[in-house]
Amino acid sequence: MEVYIYTDGSARGNPDGPGGYGTVLEYTKLDGTKHRKELSGGYKKTTNNRMELMAAIVGLEALNRPCKVKLYSDSQYLVKAFNEGWLEGWIKKGWKRGKNEPVKNVDLWKRLLKAKEPHQVEFIWVKGHAGHPENERCDQLATSAADGSDLMEDIVGEV
Repeated sequence: MEVYIYTDGSARGNPDGPGGYGTVLEYTKLDGTKHRKELSGGYKKTTNNRMELMAAIVGLEALNRPCKVKLYSDSQYLVKAFNEGWLEGWIKKGWKRGKNEPVKNVDLWKRLLKAKEPHQVEFIWVKGHAGHPENERCDQLATSAADGSDLMEDIVGEV
């Protein structure tokens, strides 16, 4: 089964809403029915990169069986960490980058590595705020998820 995960790490939406990250999973079951699951969490006082990591983690952790996953993110940092071997380099250096500069959010990177382990994940960068249709979709879906509830909401079915 192929699953599409749309993430946004700055899905604030309503200023009185939860803010933080928003994630939407879309997938089609073997019987042809389409499904969608929305996840969100409020982390108002944190960086976009940290929220983007959280968005990717919760999306992957919500999958209860191995899947082929396309994860859309407007965070070059997140996508390049996987597509350009940054993580492997950091791990070999003991989670340091540059001249012994510590890598931020190591606990989240480790959690993301574990979450992606059973799946075939393709990380796709969508240019942020440039009218890119996939980015617009990430923004709209994830902001709506983050605005709706701090809890996971199962829209239709299970992944």
